[in-house]
Amino acid sequence: MGTREDIARALNEGAEAGRQGDPPTTCPHPSTSVLRTAWIRGYAGTAPRLTHGDDEA
Repeated sequence: MGTREDIARALNEGAEAGRQGDPPTTCPHPSTSVLRTAWIRGYAGTAPRLTHGDDEA
């Protein structure tokens, strides 16, 4: 399990990845890690969202 600092860092790194438009598969943490959960939460809070019509070409 990560420390509070590690969790906060993972959250911030995920948020930065979301802002940069990186795919969620760039998460560097293994699927069994609480740091992955934090990273994904940060990512999900900032990643671009599809709106109605965006998926239609």
